[in-house]
Amino acid sequence: MRDDYLWDGSGEPDPEIQKLESALGRLRHNRSAPAFDEIAAIAYPAKRKRFLALSLWPQWAAVATVVMVSAAVGFIVLRPKPVAVTRSDWDVTRMEGAPRVGGKTIAAASGATNLGLGQVLETGPSSKASLRAENTGEIEVEPGTRLRVLTSSSGSKHLALERGTIHATIWAPPGEFVVDTPSAVAVDLGCVYTLHVDDNGDGVLHTTLGWVGFKLAGHESFIPAGAACATRKKTGPETPYFEDASEPFRNALSKFDREDTAQDKRAATLQIMLAQSRKRDALTLWHLLARVAEADRGRVYDRLAQLVPAPAGVTREGILHLDPQMLDLWWNELGLGDIALWRHWERSWSQQK
Repeated sequence: MRDDYLWDGSGEPDPEIQKLESALGRLRHNRSAPAFDEIAAIAYPAKRKRFLALSLWPQWAAVATVVMVSAAVGFIVLRPKPVAVTRSDWDVTRMEGAPRVGGKTIAAASGATNLGLGQVLETGPSSKASLRAENTGEIEVEPGTRLRVLTSSSGSKHLALERGTIHATIWAPPGEFVVDTPSAVAVDLGCVYTLHVDDNGDGVLHTTLGWVGFKLAGHESFIPAGAACATRKKTGPETPYFEDASEPFRNALSKFDREDTAQDKRAATLQIMLAQSRKRDALTLWHLLARVAEADRGRVYDRLAQLVPAPAGVTREGILHLDPQMLDLWWNELGLGDIALWRHWERSWSQQK
């Protein structure tokens, strides 16, 4: 093979070279070589992109700063604002320990703190506080108590005792001061009383002066001075009784209220109460008229009539049918307060709802 063939294709080709050319021919470049100015045109845009990216960096940084500032301003403007608390007529004064109002501790040196609508007064195991509303009354709050203001307007002071103990001295007109508990609503009818609610929502009320109405749905109990009444979360007020009643009387009443026994056993328990009752225990017998079985109502009527004779307009038949007007007339004969106060409150309450 002449060397000219490798340079310009002239001369006699070598067979091995021909084989190699044939194998590599499929990969032959079939275009003309690009000019240098075309290569430069292709390379320039890439360089320009990199340049622009570098030259726009300050602008991108400025945009990012604006976005961050806008987000911060938006957070400040749009974040939830503290809800304004509406003042009530109740002012709290620390007595002992560190009671809290709205989650904030009352400092030892601070004066009265307002307990606003919806706010909670909470006393710890060693804390006590007092509440006062000028035209309503004073309340001493014992340790371990949670008390909330529901309403505070002219003619209506409504609190909720979630747990604990309060001692209330009320001089507002009857029916204006109301305390909700988990098992009953206590309505002041001009009185001094102590109300306790345990952790289960059950409670007991002791009246010192005047009388209190206890209500849950259609279930009512009236508690005059010297009397007490328990209340249960699921069943509401039990039967009130004077605290100086005989022990057999009180034990039988507790059993009657709380034990779901057969009718014959309930009748035997009732007989103990009727036998042990005094004139003063007419309070309990009057309430029992609506709580005993219909078959036992005549026995209660007869014993109550012996202790406090039925007034004019009250008949045995009417009481056995639980005539509401006759029951009210007989209540007023007990000398424990005019039931018209309670009925007036009930009407006002239903209108508010």
